[in-house]
Amino acid sequence: MILSCPCHFGTERTLKFELSRIGAEDITAMDGRVEFSGGEDMLARANICLATAQRVQILMGRFRAVTFDELFEGVKALPLENFITVKDRFPVTGHSINSALHSVPACQSIIKKAAVVRLGKVFGVNSFEETGALCRIGFNIMKDEVSIYLDTTGDSLHKRGYRKNSNAAPISECLAAGIADLAGVRRESHIADPMCGSGTLLIEAAYKAKNIAPGLRRGFAAQGWKSIDEGVWKAERMRARELIIRDSGFEARGYDIDPDCIRLTLENARLAGVADCIIAERAPLNKFVNRDGETVITNPPYGERMLEVKQAEEIYALCGKVFKADKEHPLSLISPHEKFEEIFGKKAFRKRKLYNGMIKCSLYSY
Repeated sequence: MILSCPCHFGTERTLKFELSRIGAEDITAMDGRVEFSGGEDMLARANICLATAQRVQILMGRFRAVTFDELFEGVKALPLENFITVKDRFPVTGHSINSALHSVPACQSIIKKAAVVRLGKVFGVNSFEETGALCRIGFNIMKDEVSIYLDTTGDSLHKRGYRKNSNAAPISECLAAGIADLAGVRRESHIADPMCGSGTLLIEAAYKAKNIAPGLRRGFAAQGWKSIDEGVWKAERMRARELIIRDSGFEARGYDIDPDCIRLTLENARLAGVADCIIAERAPLNKFVNRDGETVITNPPYGERMLEVKQAEEIYALCGKVFKADKEHPLSLISPHEKFEEIFGKKAFRKRKLYNGMIKCSLYSY
């Protein structure tokens, strides 16, 4: 079957590499999404192991539709019964961009009706109680091309299970994992985040260094599907545990001026199972010491949600004084400010476009 994973814009190549590492085949990257092929074992493995994917979906079909009749017939032709049983819940969500069928609520209604007609005919029923497993139908209509998916994940994959609480503007776990990868985190890496917030960058870096599958501590929607044997999930969890690097030399230290952030970082690291390699202490940015051989990975306040732009610029200027940002002191910093390099005082070795939610950013690498 064809599987598909949406991801943060700018992390497609990282996700593609992740998929190749876990054995996926026929991998194709596109804007904000990577598709690949595999069976039930790969479906479970992707959910458990992928760090930068937001969810894992089954691509049920693609077709062109410029009328509601064409949308209805296209969905009705799909073999939904291969995964959805007579008692399962199958809500419909999605979006439409630059298409004749631009009303999302209307598209939801038509797709739901088509699914009901298809499944009703297959199961010989006129109505559905929808009390069973969750089989969410997703749609994406782009320039009149319709893609229909079944979501296997449930809650987004960024919900690892370790971050019960966070600071005011936390970075997504999936994006943090992508940044850790782009920053070159390895099993023996030493990293620091002097503005650690709730510790997400530190924890995701630790997961990468130790090869800890981020989905080991959570469940997935497709675990309740009758079409997938429970043994598949057990086998893939066992496989993921066996691949954890137990003797990693990874170390991380985090600092923040807010004592609540330090408390959150330590608690989240404990819940994530990586407290043994992460320390966190209260300290202002101007007291940070840039150690030789240590990579700084950080997500300063943007001036869009937490601070005013002027305050954010003051922090960027201070970063330029505190961080050495050279070969012996690598730095990866994400910011939406178009003049970051000018304020920081040094041109980045590499600049990559990323999106933090809806905020267009760049990852500056030194």
